[in-house]
Amino acid sequence: MATPEQASPVISPAPERGRHYKWIALSNTTLGVLMVMINQSIVLIALPDIFRGIHLDPLDPSNTSYLLWMLMGFMVVTAVLVVTFGRLGDMFGRVRMYNMGFAAFTLCSVMLSLTWMQGSAGALWLIGWRILQGIGGALLFANSTAILTDAFPVEQRGTALGINSLAAIAGSFLGLVLGGVLAPVNWKMIFLVSVPFGIFGTVWAYLKLRDTGVRQRARMDWWGNVTFAVGLIAILVGITYGIQPYGSSTMGWSNPWVLAALIGGAVVLAVFVRIETVVADPLFRLSLFRLRAFTAGNIASLLTALGRGGLQFMLIIWLQGIWLPLHGYSFEQTPLWAGIYMIPLTIGFLLSAPVSGWLSDRFGARPFTVVGTLVTAGSFLALMTLPTDFTYWVFALLLLVNGLGSGLFSSPNRAEIMNAVPADSRGAGAGMTATFQNSSMVLSIGIFFSLMIAGLSHTLPGAMHDGLVQQGVPEGVAQQVSQLPPIAVLFAAFLGYNPFQQLLGGQLSGLPDGGSAVTSKQFFPHLISEPFHRGLVVAFWFAVAACLVAALSSLLTDRVGRRHKLTAVESLGSELAAVSGEAGLAPSELVIPSGERPGSGAEVTAGGAPSGTDAS
Repeated sequence: MATPEQASPVISPAPERGRHYKWIALSNTTLGVLMVMINQSIVLIALPDIFRGIHLDPLDPSNTSYLLWMLMGFMVVTAVLVVTFGRLGDMFGRVRMYNMGFAAFTLCSVMLSLTWMQGSAGALWLIGWRILQGIGGALLFANSTAILTDAFPVEQRGTALGINSLAAIAGSFLGLVLGGVLAPVNWKMIFLVSVPFGIFGTVWAYLKLRDTGVRQRARMDWWGNVTFAVGLIAILVGITYGIQPYGSSTMGWSNPWVLAALIGGAVVLAVFVRIETVVADPLFRLSLFRLRAFTAGNIASLLTALGRGGLQFMLIIWLQGIWLPLHGYSFEQTPLWAGIYMIPLTIGFLLSAPVSGWLSDRFGARPFTVVGTLVTAGSFLALMTLPTDFTYWVFALLLLVNGLGSGLFSSPNRAEIMNAVPADSRGAGAGMTATFQNSSMVLSIGIFFSLMIAGLSHTLPGAMHDGLVQQGVPEGVAQQVSQLPPIAVLFAAFLGYNPFQQLLGGQLSGLPDGGSAVTSKQFFPHLISEPFHRGLVVAFWFAVAACLVAALSSLLTDRVGRRHKLTAVESLGSELAAVSGEAGLAPSELVIPSGERPGSGAEVTAGGAPSGTDAS
């Protein structure tokens, strides 16, 4: 195997700026991830102002799909395309794909802020550009991890990926606060805020980033791309509509179209797997699943994402719909303060993610991934014991612990997965991992909402009916209002709405004190507290189970992370990631002929070409 010293006669001396390239790559990709995650969560918290801005009633059942697609459209398209873009990055250059993503994301942010339509037309405009923005996000997500893995030597990757993960989680909660501040001023500002950073990042990436990784000439797996996209879209769309009411049912899992989407999507994905075993250059390199660290690490990542993916939604509903109004906050103020009160979760992640990444570079990833998932599971157990009207410092402490556990797991897990992937497959490997994580976010939302709706549907109608009758609401009106679908009640809490103020309308004037008791800050939260807590406990038990299985999966990984354990995997990847990352090679100098896969045990000549291949 060539060492940096052996290669130095062939590789031109590094210019002064070359020695700092890895930090340029880290800072730019961190800015990209931060921008995308801020934009994703800023929409989450600003939805009340968006709905008011385009004059759309969130309690109208016909508008439920608009709300869901505004939330999940970005995640669906990112999940579908991220692996394709990772593969294209392997073929044509990861930096090239990444730069396209930065530019596309910025352009879509501008177009989202230019909305002039209202009602359903305005909602469709926003959803359409959010989906296109998801394409830019997929280009960034699929290639940022591979760019970092190329740029950093193996003993520093955990630290680099930890900082990148830190930016992702920090962005997701910084977006909550920014959305709460900007949206009440003008909801279009939530999209405009990312434009200056997008323009700066696009220009900076174009001028400074370069491909330092292995590129492999290959043909595009069109059949694999089509079947994968169709199958995954069908399943994710089925999940999205499965949590919406259907007929007299509170959810749509019995809807023939939902069943057809789920079953048909699974069949198409099975066809996709078959295609991937016979094509010469597959989209999904199924051979990567022979690497135990890659397989077990992705299973653990998928399960932890399932466990905590819907957590943000549940906590926001808990704060906005119940706790904050009970403590005197108006419904209009709750989105901002929900973001502020969830800051301990971010702090926990910020404290543990970079430290665990740095330590895992030295002691291996497995202790941190296992302990991280167990700590996260313990925090879920503790959260479910809290009453709905909790003492805040206890809640904040448990959020801090949950963030610490997530941070302990996240960066060592990413480094463990990427260290196991051969150098020529890093884009595909990163894309596959991102696909699992993004898909699990949509799946998690579907699972959490389904469990919550199932819990609410048994007790909420009776609680609403009895509570309204006690306040003097006529029996017929109370019966009608109590049939409001549970998901509409959840969305009302999520969006900071007091539904009774809208639902009762003209009936309020006939109630004692003009219905002030019914429309007070306390009535709606008290009414849904017990039903909500029952559903919350069921959802948290699922999260605990997912984290425990993730801990078991993390135990099954190899001891990937120590440098001397990575010789076979890093036979070419470590050399090119570390040496050419410092030396400033042009992308054209790193093209590897198809069929000669470095990283599988191939020896490297002084010129950088594989001198032989492993039998596998």
